[in-house]
Amino acid sequence: MQNLVNEVPAKKNYEFIDAIRAIAMISIVMEHSFSFNAEQYNPTDSLSIITLATVLQYIKFGTIAFFLLAGFLIGEKFTTYTPLQYLKRRVDNTILPWVFWSLFFLGTIVLNDVVSAYQFNHGQFEPNYTARFFNYFKVIYLYSNYWFIPNFLICIGILLLFQRYLYSYWLGAGLLLFTVLYMFNIYNEWIEPRHSTAIFGFVFFLWLGAQFNRHLAAFEKWLNKTSIWLWLFLSIITGLIGIKEILYLKAQNSVDPYNTLRLSNIVYSMCFFFFLLKIKNFKFVNFIKPRETTYGIYLIHYILVAMLLPMIFPSLRFGIKGLSYGEVWAYMIARFLIAYIVTFIIVSLINKSRAKWLIGR
Repeated sequence: MQNLVNEVPAKKNYEFIDAIRAIAMISIVMEHSFSFNAEQYNPTDSLSIITLATVLQYIKFGTIAFFLLAGFLIGEKFTTYTPLQYLKRRVDNTILPWVFWSLFFLGTIVLNDVVSAYQFNHGQFEPNYTARFFNYFKVIYLYSNYWFIPNFLICIGILLLFQRYLYSYWLGAGLLLFTVLYMFNIYNEWIEPRHSTAIFGFVFFLWLGAQFNRHLAAFEKWLNKTSIWLWLFLSIITGLIGIKEILYLKAQNSVDPYNTLRLSNIVYSMCFFFFLLKIKNFKFVNFIKPRETTYGIYLIHYILVAMLLPMIFPSLRFGIKGLSYGEVWAYMIARFLIAYIVTFIIVSLINKSRAKWLIGR
C-alpha cells in the first residue's frame, strides 16, 4: 500500500487547536471538581440525580476532543520527525513532567497517611498498609487523571507501528471496531469497564483527527456549509440522549455510568467539537495562554482537587449529603473555581521559573 504520510501538508500554526484545548481542559477540571465517590455524594432524589447527570454529560467532551486535536497534528509530526525523534520529544515534553507530578501526588497521599498515623495511632501504620500503598498506584495510574498519558502514548505507539497506513480506511475501520467493543463492554463488563482502562478505545479518534487534517480543505468546505445553530441543536439533543443513557446505566448499577466511550457521549462529543470548530475564535482564552498552561493544568489540578479542597472544606471531606440542593451546587462551583484558579496561578509561576520543564508542553 502506498505510503500516504508524506503527503501531509507543511506544518501550520492552528490557533483554534490551542483554544479548543483550553476549553476542553476547563471542562475536565470542572468534571473532576463535580465528581465524588458514592460514599461522599450519592443523591437519591430525582432532581439531584438528573441535575448531576445533566451537568456531567454536557461537560463530557474534553477527552475525545483532546484525541481528535492530537490526531489532527499527528500526520505533520510524523513527517517532521523520525519515530525515535518523536518519541524523544514526547519523553522530554510529556512523560518526565507526568512522572514527576504523579509521584508527587503519591507522595502527598503517603504524607497524609504519615500525619494521620502520628496524630491518631502513635506513629503506627495499620497492619495491611503495604497492600494499601500499592493500591495507591492502581488508583493513581488507572482511575485518576493520570491514566490519560499512558493511554495516549500507547495510542501514539499503535499509529507509529502502522505509520505507513495512517490514512488507510481499513486501519480506521479496525480501530473503530476496538472503540465499538469497549462501547458494548460498558454494558456487558467482560473486562474492566472504565474508560480509563480502555487501552485501544481511543486510537480511532487520533486516526479520525488525522483524516480531518489530511482532507482539511474539503472538511472546512463541508463544515462551512452547515449552520452553527445546527451543531448547537445537535449538541443539545445528543446531550439529552447521553443523560438518558447515564440514568439507564445508573439504574443498572454500572461501574462507570458516565463512561466517555458511551455511544451517546461519542456522538455528543463529535457534535460539540464541530460546534466549537464553527466558532473557532475564542478571544477569552488568550488570557489563559493555552499553549503554555494547558498541560500543566492537566498535571496539577487533580492533586488540588484530591488534597487541597478537603483541607479548605474540612467539614465536607467525608460527605455532602447533609447539604441542601442549592448548597451542593454552590459547593461544587466553589470547588471548580478554587481548583482551576489556584492551578492556573501555580502553572503560571512555574512557567516563569527555571523549573518550567515540570509542566511540559
